Amino acid sequence: MLVVYALLAIIIVLQLLALMKSSSDSSLLGRFDLLPELVKEKVTNTILENNQKLFNEINLMSEGVRNNVAKLQLEILQQINLSNEHLTAKFVQLSNEIKTSLNTDVARLIEVVRLELDRINSKVEDKLKEGFAQTNITFNNVLIRLTRIDEAQKKIDELSGEIVLLQNVLTDKKTRGIFGEVQLNQILTTIFGENNKKLYATQYKLSNGNIVDAVLFAPQPLDTIAIDSKFPLENYKRMVDTTIDITQRDLAKREFENNIKRHIDDIANKYVIAGETSSQAIMFIPAEAVFAHIHAYHGGLLDYAQKRQVWLTSPTTLMAMLTTVQVVIKNMEQAKHAKVIQENLHMLSEEFGRYKIRWDNLAKHIDNVSKDVKEIHTTTTKIGNKFESIAKVEFELPLQS
Repeated sequence: MLVVYALLAIIIVLQLLALMKSSSDSSLLGRFDLLPELVKEKVTNTILENNQKLFNEINLMSEGVRNNVAKLQLEILQQINLSNEHLTAKFVQLSNEIKTSLNTDVARLIEVVRLELDRINSKVEDKLKEGFAQTNITFNNVLIRLTRIDEAQKKIDELSGEIVLLQNVLTDKKTRGIFGEVQLNQILTTIFGENNKKLYATQYKLSNGNIVDAVLFAPQPLDTIAIDSKFPLENYKRMVDTTIDITQRDLAKREFENNIKRHIDDIANKYVIAGETSSQAIMFIPAEAVFAHIHAYHGGLLDYAQKRQVWLTSPTTLMAMLTTVQVVIKNMEQAKHAKVIQENLHMLSEEFGRYKIRWDNLAKHIDNVSKDVKEIHTTTTKIGNKFESIAKVEFELPLQS
């Protein structure tokens, strides 16, 4: 900073001298023309001497300034060199300290990172072991499930073959009829037990010579109810098959309705006999899909069946109906037994009334006998007392003369 101030001072002095010189020359030259020649010469010499002196002094001053500047430059260079050396030493020292600190911190960081990596590695190993164990368990479960799926697939294949066989069976009317009869027999056996001839019979022959699939021996006022199995399948399959033409489906629908009506008429005409069977009969349809389709889209068939008093049932609804009939039969049987019990209780009440009368009579007789016994006891006591008094009497003998 001192060097800068010195340079600024020197520059200011030089500028002032130059200004003074220019102003002196111009003022002197302006007045110089007015003086005589001798005076001019003298003045000129004086001015020249003064200028020479002034220049000499300026040169001396410039030389001093240059020397001072050179000294200042040298000092500045020396200070700069010293500062550079000091800064270099400080930088080297600071670099060494930073390097040492960095080495220490890096070593610590490496150690921390190593420990953290070891911890993470341990956790990763534990997780991997656990994952391998879970994967092994899952793999074993998958193998077990695959085995089960393979077994299920085999069963599905077997069932598929059985379904194909069942479809082949259901394509024939006679086999469909047998299928419906077997299913009807199974339902009756499930509800009422096997060979319960008091409640139902299969392949029952009526007085008109017709054989119905099953009859239910229901109590009054239901009487004997005929149950016949019908399985209208061909027209149903064509009616619901969306791959065929709509005209053919409509034709199949009409044929399906005609088939159902013919079945209803056959049941009503063949199996409803006055004085032998109930005025109502049951048409058993062994396919839930066919039964549901009738209820959903053929309300006219239901009305027609109701008029003919033929009730359409599926396996589910027939089981519900038979279960209800079974409960009614049990309730009626219980009512019969209750009536018998009531009659027996009434007879027992009458017998107990007669028993009470006889017991009262017996009690009266017992009371009379007890009274007679008491009276006899009193009489016996009196007689006893008489005998005692008699026994104590002393007779006097007569004197001899």
